[in-house]
Amino acid sequence: MALIGAFFFGFVPMFLFAAFVNWLDRYEKEPKLLLGAAFIWGVVIAGGGAYILNTAVGIGVYSLTGSVNAADFSTTSIAAPIIEEALKGLAVLVVFFLFQNEFDSVLDGIVYGAITAMGFAAIENVLYIYRNGFQEAGWEGFWTLVFIRVVLVGWMHPFFTAFTGIGLAVARMSRNLLVKIIAVPAGYTIAVLTHSFHNTFSSLIGGGGGFILGLIADYFGYAVMLGFIIWMIVNERNILKRNLVEEVRNGSISQQQYNTAVSFFQTNVHLAALTSGSFRSTTRFYQVLGELAHKKEQLARMGEERGNTKIIERLRAEMTLLAPMAKA
Repeated sequence: MALIGAFFFGFVPMFLFAAFVNWLDRYEKEPKLLLGAAFIWGVVIAGGGAYILNTAVGIGVYSLTGSVNAADFSTTSIAAPIIEEALKGLAVLVVFFLFQNEFDSVLDGIVYGAITAMGFAAIENVLYIYRNGFQEAGWEGFWTLVFIRVVLVGWMHPFFTAFTGIGLAVARMSRNLLVKIIAVPAGYTIAVLTHSFHNTFSSLIGGGGGFILGLIADYFGYAVMLGFIIWMIVNERNILKRNLVEEVRNGSISQQQYNTAVSFFQTNVHLAALTSGSFRSTTRFYQVLGELAHKKEQLARMGEERGNTKIIERLRAEMTLLAPMAKA
């Protein structure tokens, strides 16, 4: 029963967190198949690989030093951040190289990094809740670890790995060769350092005061990241506003459809589409507008790249087909 509960509280909250991150990606959502693959990568490749490698490092350090403290510090503060952020970041790197046309903005980098990290956090939470919680202190330990891992520090892994995603996205979107070279290792380094800081800070101070100060530091970081995400969402809205004006002038979409496309909330439109039986076409229409705006922006900034003009033509054709059916 406790193991089932650990899987429930390990995975279900992370699914909900992932849904929230996907919701924040307002204007050009990522393919669900890719997001699902990123989450599974976090569970299997990053989670499984990190468990094996972290354990090996701990055993190795203990064999060399004979010190449990040295083994714990080496694993928790040094090896784990390096190994875990590398394994989680590899999923974002795969998307970066194999699905570059889906990597359209800095927000995309954050989304892929966060979703992968949530898969990792899900399986790690199962281990902590069951092993460190239930097996060590029974049901009291179980519920304590649920509260700590899900409520108090549930966003820590997405926060760390978002920096790797930002680094890859900056490299993807920049035309400056120096920026491209520096951005990826810089993003990964920040991910490792914030992870290491989280794992080390409260233990160095010790006691309940160290734990509280660690939480304050964590939540300050989360607040900064949330502010950055909101800024990125506004930036994406401006991309749509700039690049869809031409479609209104050409008569491809109506002014009302344009207003809906650049709106942060589209709830009323989707509800109307749901009741009228045009939900799929309406949802796809506004997704196409988001993709079209981003591809036009990329064409203007990056040039032809991997066939941006042909992608724009294909999206315009689909937009024209869907426009009469889409609610506004």
